[in-house]
Parts: sequence; C-alpha cells; structure tokens
Amino acid sequence: MLIRNVMKRLRLWLVLLCWPVAFSCHYLDIVPDNVATVDYVFRMRAKAEQYLFTLYSYQPRYTDAYNYHTILGGDELWANDFNVNQVRPAWQIARGFQNIVDPYSNYWGGSQGGRGMFTALRDCNTFLDNIDKVPDMDEYEKTRWKAEAKFLKAYYHFFLFRMYGPIPLIEKNIPISAGPGEVKIGQASVDSCVNYIAHLLDEAAADLPDKILNDATEAGRVTKAIALSVKAQLLITAASPLFNGNTDYADFENKKGEKLFPLQYDATKWERAALACKAAIDQCHEAGFKIYYYNPAFLPFIVSEQTKTEMSVRSALCEKWNTEIIWASTNNTVSTLQLEGLPKLYNSDKQSGTMGSFGVPLKVVEQFYTKNGVPIDEDVTWDYNNRYSLRTGTNADRLTIKPAYVTAALNFDRETRFYADLGFDGGRWFGQGRFSDSDNVYVEAKLGQIANNHAWAYSMTGYWPKKLVNPSTVSSATEVTVRTYPWPLIRLADLYLMYSEALNESEGPGAEAYKWINLVRTRAGLKSVEESWTTYSSNPTAYTTRDGFRKIIHRERLIEMAFEGGRFWDLRRWKEAEAVMNEPVRGWNYTGKTADVYYQPRLLYNQSFRKRDYLWPVRENDLIVNNLLVQSPGW
Repeated sequence: MLIRNVMKRLRLWLVLLCWPVAFSCHYLDIVPDNVATVDYVFRMRAKAEQYLFTLYSYQPRYTDAYNYHTILGGDELWANDFNVNQVRPAWQIARGFQNIVDPYSNYWGGSQGGRGMFTALRDCNTFLDNIDKVPDMDEYEKTRWKAEAKFLKAYYHFFLFRMYGPIPLIEKNIPISAGPGEVKIGQASVDSCVNYIAHLLDEAAADLPDKILNDATEAGRVTKAIALSVKAQLLITAASPLFNGNTDYADFENKKGEKLFPLQYDATKWERAALACKAAIDQCHEAGFKIYYYNPAFLPFIVSEQTKTEMSVRSALCEKWNTEIIWASTNNTVSTLQLEGLPKLYNSDKQSGTMGSFGVPLKVVEQFYTKNGVPIDEDVTWDYNNRYSLRTGTNADRLTIKPAYVTAALNFDRETRFYADLGFDGGRWFGQGRFSDSDNVYVEAKLGQIANNHAWAYSMTGYWPKKLVNPSTVSSATEVTVRTYPWPLIRLADLYLMYSEALNESEGPGAEAYKWINLVRTRAGLKSVEESWTTYSSNPTAYTTRDGFRKIIHRERLIEMAFEGGRFWDLRRWKEAEAVMNEPVRGWNYTGKTADVYYQPRLLYNQSFRKRDYLWPVRENDLIVNNLLVQSPGW
C-alpha cells in the first residue's frame, strides 16, 4: 500500500511538472490516469487557475510568420528567398504546396506549425465539467471562469471552422467507458457549426466582465466586448459567399448523406450579422473603446498634422492596450516580426538585429488610395498609366519622400496610410527615436545602398511593412532595441468595417452604412466616401449601388487591416482568392544600382490558388483512424 501511494504521488508530480505535455494528446486519446490528475487539479483554486491559463495558451502563435499561415502564407508579404527556410509551413502554403499526407499549419491534429485545437477543446470541456468542484472559490469567480472557458471553446471551434468549414462539434468529452463507435465523430453542417458557436458565445458574454479593471494581472483575458466581437466575426463569415449559397460544394456531404454546405443564398444571415456587429459596437462603446488618435503631447517637438495622422495609423496597431484594441494576445508579443519588417536605415548605426527581409508585393502597394481617397486607377487627377515612371522629390515632399531623391511616381500623392504602412526607397521612416519633422530619416534601397547592401537583409519587392514596426523601436550604434506589443486580434476599426459591410449587404448603401466606414477614413485623414468618389473618381456614383459600395468596403478593409492577417480570411470568405491570389507577385528590380534599372517591375513568383485551397485538407491518416470523417472538397 505504501509503495502504491508513493507511486501515485510520483505520477501526479510528474504530470504537473510536464503540464504542457500532459494535455497535448489528441482529443480521441483516452488516458485513465488523467482522472486522478483532474481530481487533483480541481482540489484548489490555484491549480484550477493554472488550468484556465492553459486553455488560453492554446491560442495560435499569430506572430510566428514562418509557421502561422496568415502572414507569409498568403500574398500580402513576400520574404527574401535567401532568408526564408523554404520548407517552413507558411512559405509552402504561399507557394501552393499544401498536401493531404502531412498538411501545413495542421490545426486539426497539431503538426507542421499547427497546434491541436481538438486537444484545446477537450481541455475546455474538462475545465467546465470540474470547476464547480473547487472548494476555495466564490460563485462569482466560478461563473466568470466558466464564461472564459466557454468563450475559448467557442473561439477554438470558430478558428477551425474558418480553416476547414464543417467540423466535428466537441460539445462534451467522450467518457472513458465509451465504445469505439461513440469515439468517432463526423463533421456537422455549416449552419450547425455556426449556430452552436454563436450559442456558446452568447452564454459566455452573459457572464463575462464589461472590462478588465487590472491590466497588470488580467490583460488579455476575455470580456463581454471580446465575446460579442468574435460573434460578429463568426456571423460575418457565415453570411459571406464562401459559406452562404456556395454551390461549388453541392456534393460535399458527411457519411450520413447530409449536405454540409447551405446551397441557397440566405439574405437574413447578413441581417443577423448586422445585429451582431451593432451589439458588439454598442458594448465596446459602453466599455470605453474608441478609434485611436495619436497624442504627441509628450514629445519635445511640434509635429505636423500629417505626421500626427501617420502616427495615429501606425500606433493604432503598435501602441499596446490603446483605446482601439478590443482584444490582444499576450501570448504573442511582436518582436522578430518587427525586425523582419525593419530595413537598415543608418550608415552610422550597426543595426545588428535588423533583418528587413519581408517585402510587400506591388499589387498590395497599388491597392492603397491616392491622397484623394480613391483607387489609383480611378482618380481623375492621378496619372495611373505613368505610375512606374521616375519622379524627383522636392522640399514640399519631405514628410513623405526625400528631397532631390529619384523614386517612382507610384510613391507620390498617396494617402497617409500608404506612408504609415510602407517603407520604400526614398521614403521617410518616422520614429526610431527621432520624433521630429526636422530630423527625418529616409530609406535608401537600391543595390549597394544601406537598406540593400547585405546578403540577406533586404526586401525583394522594394517595400517593407512599416506598419508592423513600433515607431518607438530604436536603432543605435550597437543594436536595435525593440519595443514589443501584444498582437491585436480585434480592433474597433475592424468592427466598424464589418458593420458597414453587413449593412450594405442586408439593406443596401445608405447613411448608416457610410457612417462607419467614414469613421475609419477620417482617422486616416481622408474625406468621406461620398465626397471622395463624387469629386475624384472616374466612377463617381459607385458608392450608391450595393455592388459598387461592396467593392469600396472590400478595398477599405484590405487597406485598413493590411498586414494584420485579415486579408488571408477576407479573400477566402468573399470567394475572391482565386482571382486575387493568382495575380503574379512582383516587385522592383532589387539588383538595380540606378533608378532607371531599379524601378523596373520584376516577376518574383506566380502563385497558384485553386478552388480546393479555400478549405484546409484533413490529414489522410485522420480519415483512416476516424472513418466518419470526409475529406474537404478537391483534396
């Protein structure tokens, strides 16, 4: 008996010591000894809290660019061939090499850069089944923790849903006594998935706090505003063309012969999404969230209105816990990703940590508006046909482009987000410890210049994602000191644009739909959609029709949410990825030493996005283990 007790204590001690490993099994694995472990965990509040934090830890590594798919796995950033490990998952996805034998970014079972979301779901259920057993907790705290676990359970289901479409719903854990037939679970239909996730989010929101009162100890934990915002994301996704009346999946059925996709378009899904967006916005406003505007009061310098606007755009992402950040992941602080987006800027500084190897393709550069707030191929005052010609900066351009410097006409007379989000040859890079309009630093990126004189620290496209680099990240003579920030998952601007989209789809364009997109444009220093299109666009009435305003909203989202991962999902849910992601990836000729050679568009890669790529494949072996599962269409 003594030996048995000693062995049991030793086993429990080892489980707690190896906590991350102990809860990393596949969701169908059954380990009887876990029963004793679970009983131990829920004997006291401190251990139960550790378990709750474990549930949070399953969030994907959003800033791990080489493994997480939304940064390098799409078409928004293109990495330097020399610096990229060509077998890394995100890069393989971008180049069209996804497969069914061992899928990249596999969040079903957890491999190739992915994390096992079904393990996370099992642990959420375990927590919910046992939290009431904890003796040293009051009911308010138990209720809140249960709400957090329900939210995370809903979020992990939603995460899988966006990737795979129809998924198995893990409503409760399978008992140890279950037979082989009970262990196997097939995919539920799209509508069943959406309704279940929405119901969980409603349950969670009812018991979550309105706001976090102690950022020092609770930053990153979920609130009512977060739950309602994720519900808005869910219902916007469900109402979009990929999931709403998509006849491409007419033959997609589960093993019971049930259709997994709704084949008839349902306009009421947009109405439901609009209501969810408005509820989330109202909750956010009540909790004090608002569009962020930069306050330069702490600076010892007076900066221009143009610089203030640029800093408002950049800092809305990089300023931690600012008024616009509804939810940020404290498990994902932005550090290496900043260095990948930061070119070498100073000949006098070593910038030893700078990598600067993430480039922005020309097609993304060209999506930004002119200074008049309309697309460059629509602005009647902007010379679109000569955008690749050369032009010399003047003193009047000094806040955007280096005076007397020759660069592309494409870089002139663009909206403030262009200059806030992008670094380029001849462009100003504000910040880096130099916060004065009279102390400007400019990128010089032709071959042999400071930003392009290293074997791997250069951009293959000639543009860098400046937006990702905190303006307070500082370069010195010995190193780069990175000011990190938690990765924002939902910003208020994102929610405003979703609401504008849902209103347009459900009601058509109108004052209310214009209101929310214009709030985002105002922060960017632009006039309203109505005024901009009427005055400057070659298609001045585009905003007055549902189809025309839809295109405007889509483009506004691609600009405002650039480099934050949203483009990856938006192009899919809109069913626009086949057109957009099969456009060639191009950049300037980075081997050119002179302006006339450098400013020649150069093909870098022809991406291949096929219809099957809208949904992730299920790993082949998972289909063998669980014969109730069906493979995603086209795979």
